[in-house]
Amino acid sequence: MTTPAPRPVIASLPRYVPGARGAEDGPEPIKLSSNEMPYGPLPSIVSIVEQASEQMHRYPDMMATDITEAIAKHVGVRPAQVVTGGGSVAVLSHILQAYTGLGDEVMFAWRSFEAYPILTQLVGATPVTVPLDAESRHDLPAMAAAVNERTKVVLLCSPNNPTGPTIHTEEFEKFMAAVPQTVLVVLDEAYGEFVRDNDTVNGTEVLERHPNLVLLRTFSKAYGLAGLRLGYAVASDELAANIRTCVTPFSVSGVAQAAGIASLEAKGELLERVAAIVAERHRVADALREQGWTVPDAQGNFVWLGVREGTDALAASMAQAARPLLVRPFAGHGVRITIGSAEENDALIEALAEYPEKA
Repeated sequence: MTTPAPRPVIASLPRYVPGARGAEDGPEPIKLSSNEMPYGPLPSIVSIVEQASEQMHRYPDMMATDITEAIAKHVGVRPAQVVTGGGSVAVLSHILQAYTGLGDEVMFAWRSFEAYPILTQLVGATPVTVPLDAESRHDLPAMAAAVNERTKVVLLCSPNNPTGPTIHTEEFEKFMAAVPQTVLVVLDEAYGEFVRDNDTVNGTEVLERHPNLVLLRTFSKAYGLAGLRLGYAVASDELAANIRTCVTPFSVSGVAQAAGIASLEAKGELLERVAAIVAERHRVADALREQGWTVPDAQGNFVWLGVREGTDALAASMAQAARPLLVRPFAGHGVRITIGSAEENDALIEALAEYPEKA
């Protein structure tokens, strides 16, 4: 029987692999595979969500006016510079739709966020990858050297997911000076609230200096709204207007908009939780290094073990523990482990101490 054929690229696309969830009939696992916050939502935000859900039979504000204004105030820009969408992945998709197409190139470090090559190929562009350096950091000089007349967008992930290090201000400025202003540079700061490296570039502090720069941020990580899908871009008025043209109408639900506003109002309390995660991140990284593991600089809410060919074996071993530990393997590269609660992290440290082949 003949059926409709998809575009040829669809069959060849890498698949986005979500974090493992464990067996339905097994013991309750410790889920450290999806870079979620381990704490439940604040009661004040739950109350706002419950109220907003009473209007779920109505379309949300298509322009997301209130949350856009709240984000603009939080970031320190004009509302016209903010574009919201259904998570930062959706917003990045809109950026690529606005600025790339067939025959164009999108450059990013590798390994970095696994959605980058998928989104690039979905818009018909060609992904160009530049290997991370020996410290699992972006090799910005190599990336600048690889820019050519077909390069339309460069994606920079800081902190880099899944490896952890950030991009520093000095190297960022050198990179921007070397890249033509006709190339759009997207600085993905999804984990920016967890950063404690003072040398890290802060997108809002450099945005006005670079008319070809777009910042990409999310409420899924530090603000704990992963299940509601809310992300945003910040750029010049002109860039933002072009991106906004590609946004799917009504893509940010009324519940997500209300929760985003409430989260910004509760920022102090939420960032106390972020500080707790940062403290646990330091504790976990130090403990693993003492055990003999090589852990790159960790500035997100996760740590990275670059075990390469030992990736699948390590992930399988963690999943088979008395209380399964679900981590995120990247075949042939390494394992990303989300920072959980103190109890969960204790179990992780104990399991990795017993693992025979540390790297």
